[in-house]
Amino acid sequence: MANTGSRDLAERMKLIVGLGNPGLRYAQTRHNVGFMVIDQLLRSWPPQKEQEKFAGLFSKAHLEDHPVGLLKPTTSMNLSGISVGQAMKFYRLDLDQLLVIADDLALPPGRLRIRRSGSSGGHNGLASVSQHLGSDSFARLRIGIGPSDLPDSADYVLAKCSDEQWPSISAAIDKAVQAVSCWVLEGSDAAMNRFNAPDDPQNNGGL
Repeated sequence: MANTGSRDLAERMKLIVGLGNPGLRYAQTRHNVGFMVIDQLLRSWPPQKEQEKFAGLFSKAHLEDHPVGLLKPTTSMNLSGISVGQAMKFYRLDLDQLLVIADDLALPPGRLRIRRSGSSGGHNGLASVSQHLGSDSFARLRIGIGPSDLPDSADYVLAKCSDEQWPSISAAIDKAVQAVSCWVLEGSDAAMNRFNAPDDPQNNGGL
């Protein structure tokens, strides 16, 4: 009987996860753009106070009459799936109630790409989420930060955005907030049609 509330909430709740690395060392780095979107959502929606929960920072909010969970895993990027798995299990959510936000080195700065499912594309955070959920059939919103101009891509993604890139990234964060709202209210298809680039060859597809 103790979990009745969680089961009722799970019927409508959406979980929005932003991927990043915890700590001041990684704040505002390219790899933390998922965290930046969650922080912007926290400013845009009327959430409860963030609390340490599910091996991350978690808050509840409402978008119109839709309950939403906002989660920033604090495990480290490569172990993000631990946090996501705990939240999904606690609220008994289905995969179609999850949206994960991550950076994408293969997309130009500020470009958004939403998918209903797909591979990790070499992103360790997404790979960890897929591993812990036992599936890659969950929606993801990628935000372009590339291409890298450094020999080691790790050095690039763990560095702060350049002055030249930041306006594009900042605008993409604002646009991502709109895309998340659309996903919550109208679903993946509407979000893909509205926020994926018209020339995206997989505008209505999976990967």
